[in-house]
Amino acid sequence: MFAKKTIKDVDVRGKRVLVRVDFNVPIADGEVTDDTRVRAALPTIRYLVDHGARVVLMSHLGRPKGEPDPQFTLKPARRTLQRLIGRNVAFSPETVGPEAEEAVGRMIDGEILMLENVRFHPGEKTNDPEFARRLASLGDIYVNDAFGAAHRAHASTAGVAAYLPAYAGMLLMREVETLTHILTEPDRPFVAILGGSKVSDKFGVIDKLIDCCDSLLIGGGMAFTFLVAKGHEVGDSIVEADWIEPAKAMLEKAKAAGVDLVLPTDFVIASEIADDAETRIVGREEIPRGMMGLDIGPSTTELYKGDIAMAKTIFWNGPMGVFEKKPFETGTREVAVAVGRNSRAQSIIGGGDSAAALKKFGLEDRVTFVSTGGGASMKLLEGATLPGVDALLDK
Repeated sequence: MFAKKTIKDVDVRGKRVLVRVDFNVPIADGEVTDDTRVRAALPTIRYLVDHGARVVLMSHLGRPKGEPDPQFTLKPARRTLQRLIGRNVAFSPETVGPEAEEAVGRMIDGEILMLENVRFHPGEKTNDPEFARRLASLGDIYVNDAFGAAHRAHASTAGVAAYLPAYAGMLLMREVETLTHILTEPDRPFVAILGGSKVSDKFGVIDKLIDCCDSLLIGGGMAFTFLVAKGHEVGDSIVEADWIEPAKAMLEKAKAAGVDLVLPTDFVIASEIADDAETRIVGREEIPRGMMGLDIGPSTTELYKGDIAMAKTIFWNGPMGVFEKKPFETGTREVAVAVGRNSRAQSIIGGGDSAAALKKFGLEDRVTFVSTGGGASMKLLEGATLPGVDALLDK
């Protein structure tokens, strides 16, 4: 059960509701190229509009250096939201200040206003109390629906809650409930799939998943640190030397817990990461110097597909190889297809590159849930406190 108060626990009619959304979306030539995060915020925005709130949206976009930068304006996100929600969305070129205050003051019940990028102010990332107070002055109620930024203690994600009653939006609530459920009450067998390049990025998640999953399938560059920990030579493949001993400890923990921690048995190798790279398929003990593993091989793919087909709960975060390059996309694509085919399982994708892979292969609609926050989902699964959730009112 979600332990924080949500927008359904408060009467929002006639109230200025300051909503932190995550509209950190990719933009090219002034247009949003992937509107997934905007769509994810629609249930909360629609609920507030339908219940007579004056909805004031704020978000970050990109990494401006604490000052206005036209390439990071939220205007394209505003146009996308306007198209998706089918109603006018006003825009304030200021985040805080007289213009923003005047724009909020003109609002009537059911209207939507978007403020300019909160990261145009240095006080956002430093969680400056004065900047948080100025943001809070634009609302009567604060709602956090930006799960993708909930692991950051910034002014708009945590600081504002010191000045306004703070509630969770529908997306934030669903993200936390879904990810927490797989740690506490997964249907079994529970198969976790972890990829990506670095063990160090996923170590806390590996530790936590070993406590609750039945099988843990490892792919991507992180597999090589585990293989070195088992005594294998891996050619020029990526290895984190400082994480070899911790990897050994995780292998031992998994064995003691009766969890099947599965490593690739073969790889697609090449001497370079390129679209026209010459590739070979070799066993995991046959990677020569001068070559590196850049995707799981066909035998591993079949092994992993078998485990995925038997699962009742699936969690996947991280690609099996350098899927952005065609010679190394097959492992990730086949894992994605296998996850999508298992319609009996609850399949949860931990955002980031896994979500991008699903989109690339047209499989987003074949899974149960795609998290909007790669970093936040990893922190939550590690058991870390998310500042943006912790700051909300308790039930």
